[in-house]
Amino acid sequence: MARSASSAGKSRARPVAAVPRFDGTVTDAVRERAAEIHRRLRKAQPSPQVELDHTDAWTLLVATILAARSNDRTINGITPQLFARWPTPADLAAAPQEQVEVVVKRSGFFRQKAAAIRKTAQAVVAEFGGEVPASMEELITLPGVARKTANVVLASVFRIGSGIIVDLHVTRIVERFGFTTDKDAKKIEALLCVLFPKRSWVDVGHRLVLHGRHVCTARKPRCGHCPLNEVCPSAADEPVGRWSARARWEQTLAESRGEVDTFAD
Repeated sequence: MARSASSAGKSRARPVAAVPRFDGTVTDAVRERAAEIHRRLRKAQPSPQVELDHTDAWTLLVATILAARSNDRTINGITPQLFARWPTPADLAAAPQEQVEVVVKRSGFFRQKAAAIRKTAQAVVAEFGGEVPASMEELITLPGVARKTANVVLASVFRIGSGIIVDLHVTRIVERFGFTTDKDAKKIEALLCVLFPKRSWVDVGHRLVLHGRHVCTARKPRCGHCPLNEVCPSAADEPVGRWSARARWEQTLAESRGEVDTFAD
């Protein structure tokens, strides 16, 4: 059984889970650019979804931990076997470290990740009765779970906007958008939470991640095809056609996880 709030509080202090505070200033130009980016991304990705395969909060939590310094496609190839062998937090909590390492080896840093997901499973069982909690305050008490992972689970499974997902893709594109050059995830999240309306935080994070993954890529951003071209200060190519047509392209690209490219180069 999960511990009561009072007993849990006595055994371990709860970390602060409030949205990171933004201490800077935002120009009118940046606010206007963010609003137009938001408008266009809503058209390009009306129903964005996390690309990690999952069936519930538990499977997504584990997949997200494994995805660190890896990619979603690799993790999606690992998790079916992982959850077939150890389907519940209690099963994984009791699993031998060496056996878990074998299953997650392709994820990279497999010894650390095997230990991390086992410790997370043990904490979910001990602290929350085997159920993944649905609050930022509780999620970040789990071993190895910081705000990014918690935001992924809360947004994807519970549709709770307790912040905005910030990963390497988001860190890259906010600089290209001219929002900030800061690399600190909490500072970026704080800024994004100022720039985008709270009611949209759940989807904004997914949209930014997917835009960075499929369009505004690290090595070869597809500026000419990007629906944000006209409002992006880093656009390197002239836009192709109307932005609404490019938005439809991005929608097809994102929904197919990069498999269907109607603007193939």
